[in-house]
Amino acid sequence: MFGFVHLYNGQEAVSSGIIKTLRPGNDYVCSTYRDHVHALSAGVPPKEVMAELFGKSTGCSKGRGGSMHLFSEEHRLLGGYAFVAEGIPVATGAAFQSKYRREVLGDDSADQVTACFFGDGASNNGQFFECLNMAALWKLPIIYVVENNKWAIGMAHDRATSQPEIFKKASVFNMAGVEVDGMDVLAVRAATQEAAARARAGEGPTLIEALTYRFRGH
Repeated sequence: MFGFVHLYNGQEAVSSGIIKTLRPGNDYVCSTYRDHVHALSAGVPPKEVMAELFGKSTGCSKGRGGSMHLFSEEHRLLGGYAFVAEGIPVATGAAFQSKYRREVLGDDSADQVTACFFGDGASNNGQFFECLNMAALWKLPIIYVVENNKWAIGMAHDRATSQPEIFKKASVFNMAGVEVDGMDVLAVRAATQEAAARARAGEGPTLIEALTYRFRGH
């Protein structure tokens, strides 16, 4: 497809390894503007995804979201977001409400884990640092997933950040941080299993840096 469709070619092992390891229809997924593959992994029917890309009323966002704003309440897909790092506060809020419902309201079914996807460029934005700080403070059940494809929109990663190993930034917040081969779906799955178990046990968030590569342009 042409136009504003931000392709995901090359990064599929991250989407599959993370989302397919979580509980479909129960755990939350918060995406970026490369959200159509995350939507497919979350179980949104391909016909609804394709219809949304074409702006049709039969799409999962009724044709109003287009390629960057897929949303599905049924599949716990919290949406795609056009601005870099825009989804991080949304995902952090979703994780907070799960913890609040469980611990304050006594809802034992509120054991959801939230997966929050964003790129290497977003790890230099303010929302990233603010939300990781809050999530670590409150031990929120969230997995922050950095899909490090090396190029953000167009800037080489090593030229854009003073610490290229993003997973190490987790240590500042006393948070678990791991680096994983984002081209190996089984390695991603194993890292997600550990992170999800940690979150459900009340041990707080994890920052997963998945090293991947995008085969097409921005």
